[in-house]
Amino acid sequence: MKNPKLLAAVAVIATIAVATAIFFAPAGRPLSAPLTNEVELENLTWVEMRARIAAGTTTVIIPTGGTEQNGPHMVLGKHNFIIRETAKRIAAALGDAVVAPVIAYVPEGAIESRQGHMAFAGTISVPGPVFEGVLEATARSMRQHGFRTIVLLGDSGGNQQPQQKVARRLNKKWRATGPRVIAADAYYRANGGRDWLKSRGFTDAAIGRHAGIQDTSELLAIYPQGVRAKRALPGGGAASEPTGVDGDPSKATAEIGNKLLQLKVETAVREIRAKQNAGPAQ
Repeated sequence: MKNPKLLAAVAVIATIAVATAIFFAPAGRPLSAPLTNEVELENLTWVEMRARIAAGTTTVIIPTGGTEQNGPHMVLGKHNFIIRETAKRIAAALGDAVVAPVIAYVPEGAIESRQGHMAFAGTISVPGPVFEGVLEATARSMRQHGFRTIVLLGDSGGNQQPQQKVARRLNKKWRATGPRVIAADAYYRANGGRDWLKSRGFTDAAIGRHAGIQDTSELLAIYPQGVRAKRALPGGGAASEPTGVDGDPSKATAEIGNKLLQLKVETAVREIRAKQNAGPAQ
């Protein structure tokens, strides 16, 4: 008669052996992983990422958003939701790109004196040099892993100049060996969205500059839970204190947002490809 305890012990040993074979490659055999269409770096293992780079995925997008007030009707992470989505679409359109995690801490105004967006609860601001340092360290990390094009992509106005400075500094430093660093600022500054809205009959005052039709429509298109529709009133609505809104978010729609997002993505793809095909970075 077989010993039940002995059989149980053998079963445990066999289970451990199978688990070990799954999680640890045999000595002398390199780790490998099948290629995947996932574009977000944080959703890949390091082995999967290494395989993607070896197969020609040599462009990385470093998206920067912000944690700032967006009126009484939109969540503080608006820029982060938008840039994560657009960066993924840009990477898919490029075909050889992945997206790094969104950098959510960016310059938003003087902290102690509560200037700019810091005047509103919940905003997180970092000094410009700190932001530049994070960008540069991230780019240097990506260079070490073999990326040949590093794209700095910002969804907020305060991100643009620091990104340009970092790109110029690193391109000068890496001129002989690469990679190329691209500050894709046309995505934010020259995407045609404002002109398109004017062509639809919206005035400058209605469009505004912050938390108005553009921002609210884009967030409605990708994350409607982040918009408090009843509070999306012209100028943020009547209030005894500043609302942080410049424009008329009550006119925002998801349909408008989809068009504006499309313009941003198409503009960024054109700019990145043009700069990749240009001469040596200056």
